[in-house]
Amino acid sequence: MDNTQVTLARRPQGKPLPEDFAVVTNPIPVITDGQALVQNLYVSLDAGFRNWMDADSGDEVLPAMPLDHPVMGLTLGRVVESQNPQIEVGRLLMARLAWEQYSVVDDSDWLVTIEDSEQPLSYHMGVLGDTGMSAYFGLTDIGKPQPGETVLISAAGGAVGSIAGQIAKIMGARVIGLAGSDEKCRRLVAELGYDVALNYKSADLSAQLAEACPNGIDVYFDNVGGPLLEVVLNHIAQGARIPFCGAVADYTAQGDSKGPGNLFQLVAQSARLEGFMTHMKLERYPEARNQLSQWLASGQLKAHEQVYDGVEKCGIAFSDLFAGNNFGKAVVKVSD
Repeated sequence: MDNTQVTLARRPQGKPLPEDFAVVTNPIPVITDGQALVQNLYVSLDAGFRNWMDADSGDEVLPAMPLDHPVMGLTLGRVVESQNPQIEVGRLLMARLAWEQYSVVDDSDWLVTIEDSEQPLSYHMGVLGDTGMSAYFGLTDIGKPQPGETVLISAAGGAVGSIAGQIAKIMGARVIGLAGSDEKCRRLVAELGYDVALNYKSADLSAQLAEACPNGIDVYFDNVGGPLLEVVLNHIAQGARIPFCGAVADYTAQGDSKGPGNLFQLVAQSARLEGFMTHMKLERYPEARNQLSQWLASGQLKAHEQVYDGVEKCGIAFSDLFAGNNFGKAVVKVSD
């Protein structure tokens, strides 16, 4: 049996393109003592992994991805063979592995056990996985919107943004979304319940924000950073909270990225900007997953997925993220 893999063929220059990736076939690896073999069922497409595709990008979270090796990503798979008593055959695992059909794991890998549930397994790549965790922890721990407050979400039609906006609505806030097309703005209001949606590519976004947020922005859930953050900072309210979840603007910046030039707004408005990483809150995943599952079951929360079929589509799906072609969570179905 063969193992189809998607490798990093060249380092992306700015936004990734399908040509930056290659599809190769190798034999399924043979496991040794202490290892287990996982058949991947789903691959999650997450913009943050673009960070580690540059040659000088390695850090304590993930080393820089080497060329001609399988691209690292977040996967959901089932253990099909094991020589490790702690990793049982049949166990469902969410792990940081690679874009491939089969992966080898051991105790050193970042592993989360997934229990079968009434929800589709793919949801563990999105609303019940790191995507939902980011939205949940960012809002409940940092944003803490109060009923009637104004919450602004950037990349509001993306994987995290589409969940964060709905959670903010559940918490009683007035929610405004930023998206990159008029069609996405329409869907945010019609399908996800946003109160207002603005096209951030508008020539006068600042004027739109002033009109939509006459009393200022109480919570800004930021997935983008960069120049957009600078525009928003001019409209924050006194005591604003800014969960800093991602910086898509920096992931594809060529050369040194520029930070906002108006950070003194945080001082003037006694505001708080705080970054966070969900993998540092693993012990709270059951809490978050239980609450998200309740909201899904009650219909208060909807999960939008864009599913690609076949591991060979990973490079295309990842490039689509940065081209703005997705609405909701993008996943690749690798196997049944």
